[in-house]
Amino acid sequence: MTIENGQDKQLESATLGGGCFWCLEAIYDDLEGVFEVVSGYSGGHVSDPTYQQVCSGTTGHAEVVQISFDPRVISYRALLEIFFTIHDPTTLNRQGNDIGSQYRSVIFYHDQSQKEIAETVMEEVERQDTWKKPLVTQIMPFEVFYPAEDYHQEYYSFNTQQPYCQVVITPKIQKFRKRYVSQLKI
Repeated sequence: MTIENGQDKQLESATLGGGCFWCLEAIYDDLEGVFEVVSGYSGGHVSDPTYQQVCSGTTGHAEVVQISFDPRVISYRALLEIFFTIHDPTTLNRQGNDIGSQYRSVIFYHDQSQKEIAETVMEEVERQDTWKKPLVTQIMPFEVFYPAEDYHQEYYSFNTQQPYCQVVITPKIQKFRKRYVSQLKI
């Protein structure tokens, strides 16, 4: 439990991978009820990997964000519903030009409830036929999270003029903000 502005807040964690963590971090940072988003690595077999090691594709890690959120403001389910609209969950080990298992679509659940919610939301997305191809998102138990190097944290906020940010991240954020305007921080 953390205390903020004199109010007790029971925070929960969600760990999600949907391609480049810079994109996910920038989007989830905008949501009401989200208190922190940290870019990092999860799902691999090397302790405390570096970005270069993860990019080599040999550690088994995915680029992920770890989201601390207040479930009284935004539910885990809502975070997952957004997740399935902000990246392509049908491409195996790839998001756009980012290729490799570190860019896979993956949900690391923290408890049985999160696992069940993830399975339910994924089934609903499949039935809605939003995506014309089958989903390849993995649902895996959370084991450990390693924060990425400092220069990756809040990357978009500090590098909006960088070409990758302008071409890839900014359009995703604009589309997201238009669709989820009622859930954005004021």
